[in-house]
Amino acid sequence: MRAAAFLYPWDVVGDPGAAERLAGLGIRQVTLAAAYHSTRALTPRHPRHRVVTAAHAAVLYPPGERWRGRELRPYEAGDWASGDAYGEAARALQDAGIEVHSWVVLAHNSRLGADHPATSVVNAYGDRYPWAPCIAAPATRAYLVDLAAEAAVRPGARGTELESCGWYGLAHLHAHDKIAGVPLGDAGQYLMSLCFCSSCRDGYAGQGLDPDALVSTVREGLEPVWRGAVDDAGWPPVEKLIGAREAAATRAWREEAARTLQEAAIGAVRAAAPAGFQVLLHADPLSYRCGANAGVDPGHVLSVADGVVVPCTGGARALRPFAAHARDGSVLAANLTVVSGMGGSPATLAADAAAAAGLGATELRLYHAGLASDTDLAQVGKALSRAR
Repeated sequence: MRAAAFLYPWDVVGDPGAAERLAGLGIRQVTLAAAYHSTRALTPRHPRHRVVTAAHAAVLYPPGERWRGRELRPYEAGDWASGDAYGEAARALQDAGIEVHSWVVLAHNSRLGADHPATSVVNAYGDRYPWAPCIAAPATRAYLVDLAAEAAVRPGARGTELESCGWYGLAHLHAHDKIAGVPLGDAGQYLMSLCFCSSCRDGYAGQGLDPDALVSTVREGLEPVWRGAVDDAGWPPVEKLIGAREAAATRAWREEAARTLQEAAIGAVRAAAPAGFQVLLHADPLSYRCGANAGVDPGHVLSVADGVVVPCTGGARALRPFAAHARDGSVLAANLTVVSGMGGSPATLAADAAAAAGLGATELRLYHAGLASDTDLAQVGKALSRAR
């Protein structure tokens, strides 16, 4: 199967040997970050540094003229990826014979929420999630769609992968996160991720719900969760906590918002891209889930995108719903962590890839070539060599 590795521009910029090292491992395609959230990243082989701190979400290239005069606009990176870091890294990779696709993070931006609070998801208690833009708010949607088009179609890119193209919620891994004291389960995560901004209140009303009554229902439904009574996983516990009618109506509103955002973002990328440009979404097959791998309807997303990237570390079962709706040429990329310190298993990459292929995977994604140790990368190289 075709395999691509994730990479940040700072893994390459300033390291003249980075691209050739990757090519020497047998990596022929890289998914390179063009728009990314705040992070702190190890760079174990870089000649100038060992840790990069990206202080806020940013585009890793100079933003274009489309943003002039607009209130919501992407932030430029600081010294961690100054200038056209994406372009510099992409050229080095291409010179080494590696095909480059862009990696674009959309609805995940803490600085946007801090500077423009009205863009953020608001939970049933009135708490804002500054890291999570509400994808139902018209101005926020317009920003995200334009960001997708610009960040995806960078010079030389042959395709893109859109991450967080849908709802984000409570789960975030925020700086020094301390939200794991009460296990929430699927139902608690869903209810704590419901948005009650003005746009979402209007959306719930359009589904026949009284938004104020829904706030009370959600708060009451969460009381057992705060006492530590976590129910079984899946969707039925949501219905149990707030009622089947309310659960179905909130899900219908959120699925419509996510579906139409995905359609608009993909359409904007295609309009800006050359023929043959590949568009993939990082996705979860359960549409009520939110996060970096946004919940989608498998049949719908494969009717508008060229494919999906699916988290498969620890098992590839999430591929099955997508495989059931795959079309001729659909890309089903199994995303496997190859950093042993982050729970990955590069030593079993070949076996994990074979298992994923048995469940429908057509390609692999390797997370993450810049973060992995030399030992991890050597095992990746061996697996890729055997595959060839």
